[in-house]
Amino acid sequence: MQKKLQVLYIDDEVNNLVGFKANFRYNYDVLIASSTKEAEEILAANPFIRIIFCDQRMPDELGVNFLQRIKKDYPRPIRILLTAYADMETVVDAVNKGHIFRFVRKPWMEEEIITSVEEADKFYMANSMLDIQNEALRKAYDELDKFAYSVSHDLRDPLSGVLSAVKLALQFDQVEHIHELLRLMVGSLTKLDAYIDSLRDYYLLRRGDLTLSDINFEQLFEDISEFYKVSTRSGEVVLNTKVDQHTVFRSDKVVLELILHNLLSNAFKYQRQEHADKVIDLSVKVANGQAEITVRDTGIGIPKEHMDDIFTLFFRASDQAQGMGFGLYNVQSALLKLKGSITVDSELGQGTTFTVKVPSKQ
Repeated sequence: MQKKLQVLYIDDEVNNLVGFKANFRYNYDVLIASSTKEAEEILAANPFIRIIFCDQRMPDELGVNFLQRIKKDYPRPIRILLTAYADMETVVDAVNKGHIFRFVRKPWMEEEIITSVEEADKFYMANSMLDIQNEALRKAYDELDKFAYSVSHDLRDPLSGVLSAVKLALQFDQVEHIHELLRLMVGSLTKLDAYIDSLRDYYLLRRGDLTLSDINFEQLFEDISEFYKVSTRSGEVVLNTKVDQHTVFRSDKVVLELILHNLLSNAFKYQRQEHADKVIDLSVKVANGQAEITVRDTGIGIPKEHMDDIFTLFFRASDQAQGMGFGLYNVQSALLKLKGSITVDSELGQGTTFTVKVPSKQ
């Protein structure tokens, strides 16, 4: 059931307050105040008030001064001034100081109040949409700035490394020296390849609809384990998997794999190098129309001061592995696409646990 539109009416005359509430209580959620102080308390307790009617001749302060004063703390509600003294000075003050949407003369007529509320509500909705769009635009510009810097830095570094190695190689005749430089090139190109993979994931999540299919987590985890065989052998890391699935689960397999690979990639990268028993546990439980996936590692952990930043684009919490800063940002973007959620529990020097919840799609 849709909630009624909230309207605040401020007037020091009790009869006006009672009359306003009696006339419009069926149409709107009417809140009333007999003083501007009481009105501020109501505004603080009711953040969804859209429209404020205020009498100009209030005993504690003029209505236009009150509406001007609250604009900083409550910029969204649309302000309407009630006055029996519609002189030009009041009109000018109201426009210049209080940013008044319109005037209503006292004694007011029911039709005029309803018309005022309808027009004010349309204006409120238009402003709200503009605020949302402006915030989205600001975020997009912020990401674009970071992206431009990252491309210039993270693409140039490996290319510069290859170029330098090629120039040096041209100066050597001995094969062993050239082989050493080739190994340096391999390292730089591997880094570049990983960066391009991250860019692909970044754009994959911003284009196209979901491609739904039945997800067999047993098969999915087998494929993932096979993919990380080299990492488990070379890094002496044990990857354990556990699947608890007895019902059909539908989702986008590519997006799910993106989430899992990014979380597991971090789990391998940030293991404690000196730790003897390096373990990563990957598990899933499918029940009640959702999959709960857990990735637990015995790695270096995440400092508490960085916990709020780890999902930010290009953020790197550790220098242990030279990541590109896309991984967890892409995870969060993927979960937004799947309407899922993620929580993290980490202790420095002990390890990290990520818990992902994804609803099954119809």
